Amino acid sequence: MTGIQHVTVTPLSHDAPLPLVEQITGFLRTRIDERHLRAGTRMPSIRRFAEGNGVSRFTVVEAYDRLVAQGYLESRRGSGFYVRERPQPVRRAERREPPATRIDGFWLLHHLYAGSDARDVLLAGSGCMPESWLDEEMLHAGLRALARREPSALTGYGTPRGYAPLRDLLQIYLAELEINAQPDNIVLTAGASGALDLVARYFLQPGDTVLVDDPGYYVLFGRLAVMGIRPIGVPRTADGLDVERLDALATEHQPKLFMTNSVLHNPTGTSLSAANAHRVLRLAEAHDFHIVEDDILADLHPGRAHRIAALDQLNRVIYVGSFSKTLGAGLRVGFLAAHPDLARDLTAQKMLATLTTPELGERLVYQVLSDGYYRKHVDHVRARIARALEPAIRNLERAGLKLFHEPTAGMFLWAHAGEQRDAEALAAAAEQQGIILAPGSLFSPSQARSPWMRFHVAHAGSPKLAKFFEALR
Repeated sequence: MTGIQHVTVTPLSHDAPLPLVEQITGFLRTRIDERHLRAGTRMPSIRRFAEGNGVSRFTVVEAYDRLVAQGYLESRRGSGFYVRERPQPVRRAERREPPATRIDGFWLLHHLYAGSDARDVLLAGSGCMPESWLDEEMLHAGLRALARREPSALTGYGTPRGYAPLRDLLQIYLAELEINAQPDNIVLTAGASGALDLVARYFLQPGDTVLVDDPGYYVLFGRLAVMGIRPIGVPRTADGLDVERLDALATEHQPKLFMTNSVLHNPTGTSLSAANAHRVLRLAEAHDFHIVEDDILADLHPGRAHRIAALDQLNRVIYVGSFSKTLGAGLRVGFLAAHPDLARDLTAQKMLATLTTPELGERLVYQVLSDGYYRKHVDHVRARIARALEPAIRNLERAGLKLFHEPTAGMFLWAHAGEQRDAEALAAAAEQQGIILAPGSLFSPSQARSPWMRFHVAHAGSPKLAKFFEALR
């Protein structure tokens, strides 16, 4: 053990914009990292450090506590503070030959959510809104207001159905979509994915068959497969769904559920027509299955969209929404609206799985929605999308890709890469150039190879993407 060290923090300024606590902790972290203060060194007492550096004891206590929390110091009762042994960084052996890339859903999830923090990576196949398009200050203001008004939000468990004032507000929100739902019909969930998972676990057992969109939400397909459930794809069309195929598949498989994305569909960008929505509901009644209507991009549709839940009024439709796409991906606040009896059962299922959902995020969403800024923010995002759509479409067309549908709103473009192009091979090649593409095979429940690709409108107009496809000609 090394004896007590006299530590003078230089330079230490009472007038600097950086608080004294941060000046002290930054200085001591550097001294420990550079091994000027070695493991086992006893730090000066709080009184001695304060007197030697002309600061208050409270400042030193806070600085020492932060360094303990960060793993630089350890506190020994009755003895004082000591420099802690720091783990040495592990040097990883360089791989001379990288392994072959397997293009699957986990590959895309890794790049979109975990492995693409570098600024020079173009997330052309992303499923999230660019952070620059979102209003960070709106969330900061909401957090500040929440901290002033609702300090208990940080300590409580929350309630089974979720934060009641937010559910009250969602009743009004859904009424604007012509969906009549009482607050007790609404259950808050951990994003839309949490709602889909909750419904699947309630209705389905291993070995069951469920009908889904094809192409559709690849994360849902993976989750169903893990649960031992077989997803069967219903083809998408320009006006929504191939209802003749839906009828045939429902006759053959007698499913309990059809899980579909109705408005600004991911990945095709299509929306249900009025006739299509009516026919889907009639088939659900004829074959006695429930419809899970995933409507996570509801706020990005600028006009009146056709929703099955508005026709059915939550008798056999379970409506799913989320604010993760429009407020921020880190806000895992979603919801489902269902028949009162089903909502009660799903609440019990939620309690068994996660007890409650974190109320802090729910209160923040309520704060933002009730303060009135959200509508202006959504208008701003829609305008950004509208400006990006035309150059994105033209960029893909110049690259030789053909659109499945030319949307007027929403985040996604679904494009055919050409019969002579393998979309998975393109994705592997693009990855080497810092471009993350989303090949169509990921969006099929069968995972069959496909010439289709999903693009995000915010990135599809990028010159970097155009240059990549130009080099392929």
